Amino acid sequence: MNNIKNRVTRRHFFAIGLISCWLVLLRNEPLRSHPQIPGADPGVPLALLGATVHPITGPAWENATILIEKGRITAVGQEVQIPENARRVDLAGKQVYPGLFDAHTNLGLLEINSVKATIDETEIGDINAHVRAQAAFNPDSEHIPVTRSSGVLLALTVPAGELLSGRSAVMQLDGWTWEDMTLRADTALHLNWPNMTPNYDWLVERSSKEQMDQRDKRLQVLREAFAKAESYRVARRVNPMGHPIDLRWEAMIPALEGKMPVMIDAVDMLEIQAAVTFADTWKLKLVIVGGYDAGDCLELLQQRDIPVVITGVHRLPQRRSDEYDLAYRLPAVLHEAGIRFCISSAGRFGASNVRNLAANAGMAAAFGLPREEALKAITLYPAQILGVADRVGSIVVGKDATLIVTDGDPLETTTHVHAAYIQGRAVDLNDRHKTLSEKYLEKYRRLRSAP
Repeated sequence: MNNIKNRVTRRHFFAIGLISCWLVLLRNEPLRSHPQIPGADPGVPLALLGATVHPITGPAWENATILIEKGRITAVGQEVQIPENARRVDLAGKQVYPGLFDAHTNLGLLEINSVKATIDETEIGDINAHVRAQAAFNPDSEHIPVTRSSGVLLALTVPAGELLSGRSAVMQLDGWTWEDMTLRADTALHLNWPNMTPNYDWLVERSSKEQMDQRDKRLQVLREAFAKAESYRVARRVNPMGHPIDLRWEAMIPALEGKMPVMIDAVDMLEIQAAVTFADTWKLKLVIVGGYDAGDCLELLQQRDIPVVITGVHRLPQRRSDEYDLAYRLPAVLHEAGIRFCISSAGRFGASNVRNLAANAGMAAAFGLPREEALKAITLYPAQILGVADRVGSIVVGKDATLIVTDGDPLETTTHVHAAYIQGRAVDLNDRHKTLSEKYLEKYRRLRSAP
């Protein structure tokens, strides 16, 4: 009997193993690398001819030429001397804009929200200042080609987590490896501000007192982390060779010295006020992320010249008392108040929603934000806030040739992106959505033509 039981047990384990392998393969089937090949350096100067060029920093040029050499823009205008060996691209009737820039995403860190193995945006623990987003960036993500097709060529990839989640990186959306795609590493330190008021949602099981006690504990952890980092900074400055290195505190030194912005995720008014007070205490270079109630903190933001990254214009009111268009009007309110801001697509669906960046800016334009400002909010302004405006964000001589070619205004949903260049390299604009579209169009073409 024992031998029979052993044979049955071994067969069960073998069967379970086969089933497990099959399930893993089945689950990973949609996680294959995208087939698009990164663009190659043309090796010769590139001349884009005959388009209407929108430099963003000034009025558009009709029938203009952009000359690109070694990935940089070397001339723009209507009278450009083109080298004899240049490759000429006729863009008559087309529009050229800077590549769109999403200033807060988890692109490259998350593939499928419901599949844990594809999520690499969060580390365990409250204090993870040493985490670097670019090192976890997946250059083969299926979200990248889809995002590029909508004209978004640049994204700030941000780690998630508890309190100090880590450091973000500005990524350009074409390349073989994350090293190729990193435009600026360690762009900002990210802090998730605790909820300042109790959540009375029926799903929340903890009492108000328990929630406030938890808030106080988290704030204390934050204060202690910055105090330890400051003590470490001073100790390292006094005795750089003799003091042992701690990567957590080492990563915070640029933020404490004002060389790296600290992007604090703060949504309601109390969170924004508390975040500003905290930043004043440690003399941090603050950027507010989210800022749903930023319109109620205009004077505070004005006085300290604190920029706001608006994480999504397409969202519902958070409170019953809010007007239906509060989120739609927020960019216009900040613009009228003279507060620096940019628009991000960040929302519930994360990486898969970056493709809708231009639609968010278009909605802001429909609700009072001047069209020129809406374009700047997804091109030049994120580049300025994140410290890369010397490289991207506008079509200016000396900057990277990171451009999109369209048949209309990017803020209009009917506009198509016909070509894109990242540092002068032509980008493959095919993607999984287009492939599936062609597949099913062909299916119904055949069905209609069948006898």
